[in-house]
Amino acid sequence: MLVGLGNPGQRYARTRHNAGFWFIDELCDRFGVGMSWNEKFAGWVGQFSWRGESIRLFKPGKFMNLSGGPVSSVCRYYRVAPKEMLVAHDELDFGPGMVRLKAGGGHGGHNGLRSIIEYLGAREFLRLRIGIGRPLHGSVTDYVLGMPGGEELDAIRDAIVKAADALPVLLDEGVEKAMTCLHARS
Repeated sequence: MLVGLGNPGQRYARTRHNAGFWFIDELCDRFGVGMSWNEKFAGWVGQFSWRGESIRLFKPGKFMNLSGGPVSSVCRYYRVAPKEMLVAHDELDFGPGMVRLKAGGGHGGHNGLRSIIEYLGAREFLRLRIGIGRPLHGSVTDYVLGMPGGEELDAIRDAIVKAADALPVLLDEGVEKAMTCLHARS
């Protein structure tokens, strides 16, 4: 399962905090996937087939800090273990254009990851960390809920394209090969 984190609604659609949603949107475009709302999971679900395996896509329909409930619900229903899930999210500690895969770990202050860890009771999922940078001044909340523009937006989009390019390597050859492929390119 591939999960993208973000906040629902048009107000947030173009904000930095929705980088995880943007990644899922890129995969939908590439694989011709239509996402549909599922009330039971409180989120948007889609799927595509890869080498005979069903790959599910999920975007929680609740705000970032409440993502754990919907993610936990969809994982239980489809019997997806945490180690079989990748969560794409915005990353303050990386500049725009940088993208990294990470296996397991803590939440690092990210409220979406914190909620998922709390609901799943596990940390063993993969993370796709999409760099958005840190604000030079002002509130982190205002920054992540702000819209990137110009070169910054282009760099974030390029990182998402690199991550989508590395997905077949992840699915076919595993985490280590995907890390090598992705990290060499960003």
